[in-house]
Amino acid sequence: MTALKWDLIQNNDKIALQLSGELSRNTLLPLWQQRASFLSEKLANQSLIEFDLTEINRIDSAGFALLCDFLHDSEQLPNKKVRLINPPEQLLTLADLVNLSHWIGTFIDHH
Repeated sequence: MTALKWDLIQNNDKIALQLSGELSRNTLLPLWQQRASFLSEKLANQSLIEFDLTEINRIDSAGFALLCDFLHDSEQLPNKKVRLINPPEQLLTLADLVNLSHWIGTFIDHH
């Protein structure tokens, strides 16, 4: 098991939550506990919210569920654009399995 680490990077009107390691039921509790504070005061002046998954090496169904909660709650905020950066293949497979591929796809920038 690889620990889950995260960092908030603020840049002008953008905030990025950079995740690294393993997003799984064994590692997600500290991030889940920080969820409310992340979604409130940290986002007040941000118009773009990014979830950078470049460094995620494993995600399970619990990690997928937490990420979906973050995405859902973020998209409910007024005047916010929400993006997933470099979603791992495991996330896309889990989205397929639970019929959320289209919804997850709305957060992915397809150049």
